[in-house]
Amino acid sequence: MRFIIRVVVNAFALWVVSLIPALQVDITAFAPGETLQFVLTLLAVGAIFALVNTIIGTVIKIVAFPLYILTLGLIGFVINGFLLWLTAWITSGFGWGLSVGHFWWGVLAAIIISIINAVFGGILRPQKKQRR
Repeated sequence: MRFIIRVVVNAFALWVVSLIPALQVDITAFAPGETLQFVLTLLAVGAIFALVNTIIGTVIKIVAFPLYILTLGLIGFVINGFLLWLTAWITSGFGWGLSVGHFWWGVLAAIIISIINAVFGGILRPQKKQRR
């Protein structure tokens, strides 16, 4: 259930970021490119982004732990931008998906995606039942 919520929130965050033209982040829908295909593309890209963040992001964050300490956590923005760029590279091989115009715009887009994920993740997170 958590993964599905994460995918939907990622898809929404990617859609919001793609609406900002200055960030040069675009979503290319499945053929023929109607609304349903666009939504399915957003969900697929959201799922790939969640998998990349979970698998590759965790490994990179463990390896880069000394850099986190050295830069007081600022390297996390660059790592998140790299993971967004990696997702764009993976989906571009399919002929649909995410495209990022420039790496540093991708870093800014990743910051916005992180903020949206934090807000909606806090709201939609399943609450643990309290014992009496």
